[in-house]
Amino acid sequence: MKSIVLTLLLASGLAQAAPAQLFKSATCGCCADYVTYLNQNGIRPQVENRDDMDAIKHRYGSAGAASCHTLVIGGYTVEGHVPVSAIKKLLREKPDLRGIAVPGMPATSPGMGTHTPGTLPVVAITRSGQIKDWGKY
Repeated sequence: MKSIVLTLLLASGLAQAAPAQLFKSATCGCCADYVTYLNQNGIRPQVENRDDMDAIKHRYGSAGAASCHTLVIGGYTVEGHVPVSAIKKLLREKPDLRGIAVPGMPATSPGMGTHTPGTLPVVAITRSGQIKDWGKY
C-alpha cells in the first residue's frame, strides 16, 4: 500500500523524487534564486551555506564543470543552474554518470535570468571526470 501511495504522490508532483542537498555561498543571490526555482518545480533541497565551495566541488566531482552551487540528489552531482527537466531525466534514466552540469553562470539559465527551454547546453560528468555534451534543455 505504501508503494502505491508513494507512486501516486511522485506521479502527481506532490512529493520529491529523491532527497537533495544544495551547497552554496551565503552571499550568492543567484543561488537563492535557483533554490526558489527548484522549490517551484518540486525539488526541495536542504540548503547548506559553505565557505569552502572549491572543496565541495572536488568532493562531489564537479570541479571540471564548476559553477556557483552544487546540488547532490539521487546519488548524482548537479553543478550549477541546471534546468529541472535535465535533473528529472537524470533521475529517471539513471545513467552511469557522476552527474550533470551547466558550467559557469549563463545569463539564460534558471536562477540567472529568463530561460527558454531547449536552449541551454548541459554537460555530463563521467565517473572518470570527463566532460561530455548531454544535450540542450
